[in-house]
Amino acid sequence: MNAGSGRGGVVDAARRIETLLAEKGRPGRITLARHGRDIRPAAERAVSEGTAGLVAAGGDGTVNTLASVAVDADVPLGVLPQGTLNHFAKDLGIPTDLDEALEVVLAGHTRRVDVGEVSGRIFVNNSSLGVYPRIVRLRERYGARGPGKWLAALWATLAVLRRNPFAAVRLVVNGEPLLRRTPFVFVGNNDYRMEGLRAGTREALDRGVIAIYVMNASGRRGLVWLGFQILLGRTGQLRELDTFLVDQATIELKRSSVGVALDGEVAELRPPLVYRSRPGALRVFVPAPQDPAAS
Repeated sequence: MNAGSGRGGVVDAARRIETLLAEKGRPGRITLARHGRDIRPAAERAVSEGTAGLVAAGGDGTVNTLASVAVDADVPLGVLPQGTLNHFAKDLGIPTDLDEALEVVLAGHTRRVDVGEVSGRIFVNNSSLGVYPRIVRLRERYGARGPGKWLAALWATLAVLRRNPFAAVRLVVNGEPLLRRTPFVFVGNNDYRMEGLRAGTREALDRGVIAIYVMNASGRRGLVWLGFQILLGRTGQLRELDTFLVDQATIELKRSSVGVALDGEVAELRPPLVYRSRPGALRVFVPAPQDPAAS
C-alpha cells in the first residue's frame, strides 16, 4: 500500500483489507510503503519469499512499480485502486470500490495484457516527454496532495508554458525518419480513444502495439488551442496531431538525458529512447468474463 496515494485514509483501508482477508480465510501480508522508493524492494522481497501474487493498493505509479516486478517474476498482479485517476484499473474494468476490487483478486481470474517499454523501463498506461514531465516535476516541488494537487498542476502548467516548451525530436517509425518540433510526445500502451465522452480510455490492452501521438502546435497559442480541442474531444480532424500505431519506435534528441514520464512518474533517461510493445507480458487479476447465457 502506498501511504501517499490520492485518496488518503490508508490506515482505514489497510484495516478493511485485513478484515476481509480474515473473513475469507485467505493468507496475506500488507506492507505499508511510507515512500515511493520503498515499494519495489518490498515487492521483490515478497517474490523471493514465494508469494502467490502481488497486489498494488494505490495509484497508477504504485501499479507501475509492482507491474515491473511482476513482469520479471511472472507472478499475477492485483490492483486495489486507491489513487486519484486509476486509469489502468478502469481500462480493465476493475471496480474502484475497495471491497469489490479485493473480491476480484480473491476470485483468482487472470488474463495477460501488454506493457509498453522504453529503454528497459516499463509502463502500463503511457509514457511521454516534453511539457508533461516538466509539469510533474514542478508540481512535485510544490508538494501538494488532494485537491491542492490540481491547483499545483495548473500553476506548474502555466510556469512551463511561459518558457520555451518546444524541442526538436527525430522519430524513427517503421524504418522511416520523421523530424518534428514539438512540445509533447505521448506514447500509449495500446491506442487511446481520442474523441467523445470516453476520450483518454482504451478499448483493449492486448493488441500488441504502442500508439505514438505527436503534437505539432507551432507556438504557445497553438499549444493552448490544441489542448482545448483535446479536452473537448475534437481530435479526429486535427492536423496538429500525428498518430502512429507500431510495435516499436525510436525517439532521438540532441540531449545527454531527458525527463520521461512513465505512468505519471518521471525518470531521467538517456536518448535515443527505444519504445516497444511487450505483448502479454503481464498477468493481472481481472473480473471474470460475463457468461452471455447467464444474462
